Amino acid sequence: MPRSLTQAVLLVDGYNIIGAWPCLKKTRDNSGLEAARVELVETMTSYSSFQGYDTQIVFDAQYQNTCSNKEVITELLSVHYTDFGQTADTYIEKLCASLRYQIIQSRISRVIVATSDRAQQLMVQGYGAEWLSAQQLCGEVETTVCRMRHKYQSRKQSKSRFLANAIDAKSRERLVELRMGLK
Repeated sequence: MPRSLTQAVLLVDGYNIIGAWPCLKKTRDNSGLEAARVELVETMTSYSSFQGYDTQIVFDAQYQNTCSNKEVITELLSVHYTDFGQTADTYIEKLCASLRYQIIQSRISRVIVATSDRAQQLMVQGYGAEWLSAQQLCGEVETTVCRMRHKYQSRKQSKSRFLANAIDAKSRERLVELRMGLK
């Protein structure tokens, strides 16, 4: 079912994030760039789903003689590889320019660009987009993961089917007092 208003569009400069997050840098150095890309996509899939952001991760294909490519991962996440000779920065800037009109028409509420590139930050803010540094995005992702764990954490099942075994000792004492008419 299509949404009438997307909460936000999050544009992620993929290689910039991989180079800035210690965990992704370690994966890149130990297992290769492809493994780091996969880890970033998996991380952003969960984050986007929980936040409700329409997320687009953009990777440079600047030095590879390939055409642009888009992979739809989920309803809320896609991965874009730029054309030969095009940087992720220019792709994101053009997208910000086109999304600006969707904000004006109230089709989307906001555009957020995640990168630590200072020139990119200034450019996208000129189009009305918000900016998140790689470190800020990392912090938000970690906070969201903690909130998800807390929200969906399974509660311990009582070992007994009796209510008295599932409540704390103070409440149990109070129930005994009420039953015995002591207070």
